[in-house]
Amino acid sequence: MQQGFQHFQQVRLTGLQNVPRLRALMITPLFRLLALMFAMTGLIQAQLATSLRLSKTQYLSGEAIIATVTITNHAGRDIVFQGDAQRPWLDFVITNTQGDSVTPTGRSAFGAVKIGAGQTFSRQVDISTLFQLADIGNYSTSATIRMPGRNGETTTTNRVLLTVSPGRPYWTQKVGVVGRTGNTREFRILNFSGDQKSQLYVQVLDGRTGLPIRTFSLGEALLIRKPSATVDKKQRLNVLFLATPSAWIHCQIDTDGKLVARAIHQPAPQGDPVLVTAPDGTVSVANSILYDAKAAAAARAKFRKLSERPSITY
Repeated sequence: MQQGFQHFQQVRLTGLQNVPRLRALMITPLFRLLALMFAMTGLIQAQLATSLRLSKTQYLSGEAIIATVTITNHAGRDIVFQGDAQRPWLDFVITNTQGDSVTPTGRSAFGAVKIGAGQTFSRQVDISTLFQLADIGNYSTSATIRMPGRNGETTTTNRVLLTVSPGRPYWTQKVGVVGRTGNTREFRILNFSGDQKSQLYVQVLDGRTGLPIRTFSLGEALLIRKPSATVDKKQRLNVLFLATPSAWIHCQIDTDGKLVARAIHQPAPQGDPVLVTAPDGTVSVANSILYDAKAAAAARAKFRKLSERPSITY
């Protein structure tokens, strides 16, 4: 009886001593699988060198936000990236300051792209067409690149910060849309410095939703002269502003936000150029000399460079 009890104790102790070994045997396959997954992820990351940059960091609401994605192929073989709208090979993630993801408004398949071994590829994407970024605030964005295959691994670029601002409108005008009864637009002229020098922007808003249809820069402006604006009989916005000490820019923008005309004017001897509205509703620039680029180039061509001056001998 005593021998039987001692044998039972010995078996029990032996079993307890083997528990760590048994656990190790059970954990080892899982550990190996996880290690393999991490190793594969690191391999994918190592195969591609990626980066993301924006054209600037501060934008006006409704302005195009151009992101440039750069991919370098270090896989030692050619890679063909391809996908569709449901599973694109290139995708973006945008979050606000609260960490919430911004709602996408559309997706693009981006088409198939082949990157040769050791080669670098860059793609520009207007992410304002893919996400609702009209709301004022700070955002961060990164791009995700998916490797080929049904279960293609992904690699993520660096994150980039951007700010969407409302700008400072100092001129606005609501207009109807020609040929579209009941549709209205609101033209706005805004001054915005952003990352660069002071620039003049035009913003076209949908009269029903109040959302920007298009926002874009007309160029750098010298605000020592106040820009002038009016609407002509075709419901086009006409803007005249000083760009350089000797050049005024006249732009015409339609109700869809398209820049339909742009001309450079030089001041006449008697004063600054001005916008003039004729009785029939047409708008023109008065008190100016229209700049002729071809004539100016021809005039410059008449002057020889100093290096071409004939030598003088005595």
